[in-house]
Amino acid sequence: MSLPRKLMIDGEQTVETTRTHVKKLFVPFLVLLAVCVAAGFLIASIGDKGDGKAGWVVVAIAAVLIVWGSVLPFVGWYLWTYTLTNKRLVEQKGILTRTGRVIPLSRINDVAFEKNLNDRLLGCGTLIIHDASEQAGLELDDIPRVEAFHRTVTNLVFEKHDQQRNDEPV
Repeated sequence: MSLPRKLMIDGEQTVETTRTHVKKLFVPFLVLLAVCVAAGFLIASIGDKGDGKAGWVVVAIAAVLIVWGSVLPFVGWYLWTYTLTNKRLVEQKGILTRTGRVIPLSRINDVAFEKNLNDRLLGCGTLIIHDASEQAGLELDDIPRVEAFHRTVTNLVFEKHDQQRNDEPV
């Protein structure tokens, strides 16, 4: 899910779009698995006893738990994107209320990344971007292939700064 064309500036091209690593979905997957196993066990335990309403109650509770514990986290993960264009870095997130942050490449001062042990095993990390504003730096957590994304952002920032230096009158 890339940045919609209607939100792009003239001459802007998408370079890369990413979202957080799928490791963020590990707990929602475990919730889904546990709820399905528990619901299946309870329905099998109830069997044909009674008029069948108890089985439907178990299914209804399982459905609510699955939506709350698995579906909503998945949709939130899917809709949280980081888009790098040739002019800016855009973070967008939210299910019902969309929020975002835009950092022009010309205002970026520092780009760094960090990876702990499990990030190194999974091939992801945190990208930290500091810009020339009063706000704290933007931390992009659990970015897949963080070194490649870091390299791409750094190259675009250098190109943008060189372009500005060449445009300045002497």
